[in-house]
Amino acid sequence: QVQLVESGGGSVQAGGSLRLSCVASGYTYSLDCMGWFRQAPGKEREGGARIYTSSGSTRYADSVKGRFTISQDKAKNTLYLQMNSLKPEDTAMYYCAARAGSCFVFSAAMFGYWGQGTQVTVSS
Repeated sequence: QVQLVESGGGSVQAGGSLRLSCVASGYTYSLDCMGWFRQAPGKEREGGARIYTSSGSTRYADSVKGRFTISQDKAKNTLYLQMNSLKPEDTAMYYCAARAGSCFVFSAAMFGYWGQGTQVTVSS
């Protein structure tokens, strides 16, 4: 089993920055893909950024491309999401997710491990 614990959320004004962290524990060697999803009230959970744990290759949703950066520290079993130039529409609960499989299909349904979420609120 894998456990994921996020931290780093908070409230910030538009244009500001936050860095989210996700610490993984358990059978982390089995994880091929990790990512960050977000879900705003009344909306579906959407993928924001993903990373192949072995190569470090990353991909981003158009909505966050150029503003968010996903990275990992394998020694610390930690995944990060640096969020810059935040907008009010970035307000959501952010979730760390992981799976033992490819990142090719970046859908919430494909991920079996989830953190509890951390709230990000961006005010205008």
